Amino acid sequence: MRAVARANANVALVKYWGKRDESLVLPQHGSISLTLDGLSTTVRVAFDPALGNDDIRMGGLPAGEKERGRVSAFLDLVRHRARTALRAAVDSESTVPLASGLASSAAAYAALALAASAAAGLSLDAEELSRLARQGSGSACRSIHGGFVEWQRGEAPDGSDSIAHQLLVPHAWEVCDVIALCGSGEKEVSSRDGMRRSVNTSIFYPAWLAAAEHDLTTMRLAIADRNFTALGLTAERNALRMHATALGADPPIRYWNAGTLAVMERVERLRATGISAYCTVDAGPHVHVLTPLETVPSVQAALADLPMVHGVLRCGQGGGATLIEAS
Repeated sequence: MRAVARANANVALVKYWGKRDESLVLPQHGSISLTLDGLSTTVRVAFDPALGNDDIRMGGLPAGEKERGRVSAFLDLVRHRARTALRAAVDSESTVPLASGLASSAAAYAALALAASAAAGLSLDAEELSRLARQGSGSACRSIHGGFVEWQRGEAPDGSDSIAHQLLVPHAWEVCDVIALCGSGEKEVSSRDGMRRSVNTSIFYPAWLAAAEHDLTTMRLAIADRNFTALGLTAERNALRMHATALGADPPIRYWNAGTLAVMERVERLRATGISAYCTVDAGPHVHVLTPLETVPSVQAALADLPMVHGVLRCGQGGGATLIEAS
C-alpha cells in the first residue's frame, strides 16, 4: 500500500480567482492554464497499520502544523473512498519554490491525489483524479493533465462537474514560458486568503466576474486557432484585471514588486522590437513571459539582464500527473 507520483505546476492563462464554495473548492468561474515542464513535485505515500497518525514530511523534514492538517484532511477524502482508516506516511520533494506564486500547491496536490489513491488501492481515471485534486488545491485539478487545460466552473452543488479537461496535448503548439524570478521567500498573502478577501471586499470583483467569461471564450479560440497574439493579449489583459481586483480589496493586496514592474516594461520593449512576448503574473511577484519556441533565447537574455531579476527559468510544456511506482 505505497505509491509514488509526480505532477507539474501550471501557469494560468485565464486566472482562477475566487471560490463560490470554500469547503468543496468550487470556483466562481472557469480558468485555462498551460502545464509546465521542469517545475514538478514528487510525492510518496505509504499507508501503514503501524502509524497512529499521519506522518507528513516535505523534503524529509516534518511539515508545519497548518500543512499537516491540510494534507491529513485531504487523505481523509481518499480514506473515505477506499474504506480504510489506515494512517499514511507522506513525503514530497519539489523543484517549485513553495508559497511564492509558482503553483507549488497545484503540483503537490495533483501528485498527492494520484499517489494516495493508488496507494489506497483505488484506480481513478483522469476525471476522477481532477475532481479529487481540486479539493486539495483548486488549480491542482488542472495539473492532472498536460498541455493546455480548462477547468470548468460546473453547476452541480456537490462539485461533481467542476473538473478540468485537456484542450491541447503538450507540444501540439509550442508556446513556452520564460519565468523571471522577482522575489524570494513566501508571499505575505496566500492565494487562498487573497481570493477570499477579493471576493468579500473588492469593489472590482463584480467586474472581474463579468470579464472572465469573455476571456475564456477568447482564449479557447486562440488555442484552437494557434493564434499566439490573441493568446498573449488575452493572458496579459486577464492578469492585469486579476491584480486590479486584488488591489481593490480592503485592505488592498499587492503581489507585485519593483522587479515585477521592470520585467513588464522590458517585455513591452521587446514587443516594440518585433519579438512576440506577453506577460502574465499569478498571485506572487514572479513574471511568466509567454513566447514562441524560436524567441525563447532572446527573451531569456533580455530578462536575465535586469538587476532586480534573481533568476530566469525556461519552461516548455509539461505532461500530466504520472504514477512512477505502486506496490
